[in-house]
Amino acid sequence: MQEIRIKHMVCPRCIMAVEAALSQLSIPFEKVELGKVVLAELITEPSMRAFESRLLALGFEVLKDRDSQRIERIKNLLSALLGREEIPSGFLLSEFIKTEMGEDYSALSQLFSSMEGITLERYFIEQKIMKVKEWLSYEELTLSEIAWKLDYSSVQHLSSQFKRLTGMTPSEHKKRRKQ
Repeated sequence: MQEIRIKHMVCPRCIMAVEAALSQLSIPFEKVELGKVVLAELITEPSMRAFESRLLALGFEVLKDRDSQRIERIKNLLSALLGREEIPSGFLLSEFIKTEMGEDYSALSQLFSSMEGITLERYFIEQKIMKVKEWLSYEELTLSEIAWKLDYSSVQHLSSQFKRLTGMTPSEHKKRRKQ
């Protein structure tokens, strides 16, 4: 059995694309998850090169060093959390990361900042704002519902973060999308 960590896998379609690549190359696998492939057996170096090449063509890449794998795992955890479409009330990013990773949060936060050039908190806020944009485009939820689902203390807090990151209010963003 061999485990391969993959960068930029963020959704179920990514999993399907990686599964298809493995199948096309006749590489037997046990499972594919966000950021990870578990192969049924060790593969040859030529097969690995072919797989890496196929992944690059799809916009993914194999993670080779441990720190890169840890950063990608954090990103996948946050992506999966936002994919649940509701952040628990009173959510603490530091506790979530510490619990899920089983490591000291401050060390992970420093590692994330040094490798990504952005704080972990800022990254999470950016991901939440991307989710807000997505939900605004669907026009199914009110801003109050979105704020509640993403555990913002108020609509005003959400709106101010949205404006700080995008340069416009959620209402302005909605109007521009309609035009």
